[in-house]
Amino acid sequence: MVVEKCHQTHLGHLQSFLFDFPQLRNESFEKLASMSLVANITVYLRTKYNLSGIVLVNVVTIWSGTSNVSSIFGAIVSDAYLGRFLTLLFGTVFPLLGMAAMTLTARIPELRPPPCEEQLLCIQPHKWQLAFLFTSLGLIAMGAGGIRPCNIAFGADQFDTNTEKGRTQLESFFNWWYFSFTIALVIALTGVVYIQTNVSWVIGFAIPTACLATSITIFLIGRHTYVYKMPQGSVFLDMAKVMAAAFEKRKIKSSNELCYYDPPGDVEWENRKPFKIDRFKWLDRAAVITNPRELDSEGLPVSTWRLCSVQQVENLKCLLGIIPVWIAGVGCFLVMNQQSTFGVLQAIQMDRSIGKHFTIPPGWMGISSMIALSIWILVYERFYLPISKKIKKSDSRMTMRMRISIGILMSIICMVVAGCTERKRRTLALGQNSFISSLHVLVLLPQFALSGLTEAFAAVALMEFFTRQLPESMRSVAGSIFFLSLSVASYLSSLIVNVMHSVTGGRGKTPWLGGHDLNHNKLDNYYYIIAALGVINLVYFTSFASKFVPFGDRDVKVGGELKLKNSGVSTSK
Repeated sequence: MVVEKCHQTHLGHLQSFLFDFPQLRNESFEKLASMSLVANITVYLRTKYNLSGIVLVNVVTIWSGTSNVSSIFGAIVSDAYLGRFLTLLFGTVFPLLGMAAMTLTARIPELRPPPCEEQLLCIQPHKWQLAFLFTSLGLIAMGAGGIRPCNIAFGADQFDTNTEKGRTQLESFFNWWYFSFTIALVIALTGVVYIQTNVSWVIGFAIPTACLATSITIFLIGRHTYVYKMPQGSVFLDMAKVMAAAFEKRKIKSSNELCYYDPPGDVEWENRKPFKIDRFKWLDRAAVITNPRELDSEGLPVSTWRLCSVQQVENLKCLLGIIPVWIAGVGCFLVMNQQSTFGVLQAIQMDRSIGKHFTIPPGWMGISSMIALSIWILVYERFYLPISKKIKKSDSRMTMRMRISIGILMSIICMVVAGCTERKRRTLALGQNSFISSLHVLVLLPQFALSGLTEAFAAVALMEFFTRQLPESMRSVAGSIFFLSLSVASYLSSLIVNVMHSVTGGRGKTPWLGGHDLNHNKLDNYYYIIAALGVINLVYFTSFASKFVPFGDRDVKVGGELKLKNSGVSTSK
C-alpha cells in the first residue's frame, strides 16, 4: 500500500517543479517507446505481416482504441487499490514485456508469414502467428491502461492548487507536459523510425524496449521525492452506488436538512462545499436519510447502496457535467486517427525519394504533427503570453472554450486538405498506370501539420478541462476519461470504415475503402465525410457543449457550476 506523505505548504512551490522534472522525463521515455510503435505499426503490419485494407485498419484502430479504453480499468485499480505510483510502475512493466515480444517477432522469421513475392500476391499469417502478435500488442495496451490515466494525474499531484502560484504552474504544466515528450519524440523518432524502415526492425524495436527500461529506472530514482496520495476507493463503484440509491429513492423529495455527509476531514470537499451543483438534482435523493435505521450506531450508512454521501453525489454530478464536452472531443479525435492509418498508407504509395540515395520512411510523416504541436506550444508559452501580458498588463491566456473551438475547426480543414491531396495523388497514379504516384510525399505535410495543431489546441485544452473540472480525488478518472474519448474515436473510426466498405461495395462495385491498392479506392470521399462530421461537431460544440466550459480559464467550474474567484457566489450556466 502506498503511504501518503505530508505536503508542506512552505515547500510546495519549489517542490512542485523539482518533482515534476523526473515525471516529465519518465513520460518522455515512455512515449518514445509507445509512439515509435504507433508511428510505424501500419508499415510493419503491411510489410512484415502482409496485412492490408480493412483488416489492417481494423487491427490498428482497435488496438489503439483498446490501449485507451484500458485506462478506465487502470483508473479503478489506481484509485481503489494501488495508488498512482504503483499503478504507474506496474503499468510500465507490461509494455516493456510487450515491446520485448515485438522485438522477437522482428528477430525470428518463423513468427511472421513469408515476404511478398509480388505486390498483390501475399501469403497471409497463420492464426498462431497472429496470436503471438496480438499478445504482444495486448501487453502494450495493458500497460497503457496503467500509465495513461495516472501519469498526468500523478504529475498534477505535485502542485499545491490551494495557492494562486500553484494554479498558475498547473496551467503551464499541461502545455509543458505535451511539449517535453513531444520534443523528445521528434528528435528520437526520426532516428528510430528510420532504423526500423531502412536498417533493421530488430534494432528499431530494441531501442524503445531499452527506453522503457530507462523510464522505469528514472521513475524509481525519484520515488523518495514524490508527493503520494492514498487510494480512497473506486470512484466508478461510488457512481454505481449513487445511481442505485437515487433510483431506489426516486419517489421521495430531497431535503438538505436530512442529507448524509461523510465525516469531516476531507479538506478538498470542505473547500468545494459552498458551491453545491444545482444540476442533476434527482441524484440528491441518494444522500437523503429517509429512516434513522439507515445509519448504524457510529453514524455510518448501514448499506452504502441505499444511502450515499453528498460528496459521492456531487462527484457524480461533476462527471455528468463534462459529458457534453467529452462528446465534442470524440469528434475532434476522430480526425487525428486518420493520419496514423490512411495517412501512412497514402505515403507508402507516393514518391518518397530525396536525391538518388535517400527515401523518406512513411512513419516520418507523423513527426510533422508533433513538430507543429511543439512549435505552437513554444510560441504560445514563450512569445504570445509574455508579449500580450506586457501589452494588456494582465494574463491573456486563450480560454479553453476558444482553444477547443479552434481545434475542431483545424480538424475540419485537415480533412478537406487530405481529401484534395488524395484525389490528386490517385489521379496521377492512375494516369501513369503505376502503384506509386509521382506526387511527392512532402505534399502530405499540411494535413499532418493540421492534425498536430488540432491536438495542440483541442487535446491540450480538453485534458486541462477534464483535470480542472473534476475534484483532485478524481484526477485519475479525468485522465481515463480523456483517453476513453480517444478510444471511442478509434472504435468509431473503425465502424465508419467498415460501414462504408459494405455500403459502397455492393452489387459488384469497387468499395471506397479496402484492398491492397489505394489507387482503386476513393479515400478522398471518406475524408470529406469525416470533414462533414467535423462541421456537425463544430455546430454542436458552439451551440451547446461550450456552455459547459468556463469562459475564463481563471474561473474554476465544477460540474456546470461556475465558481467566480473572490466573489463567494456560484452561478449555474
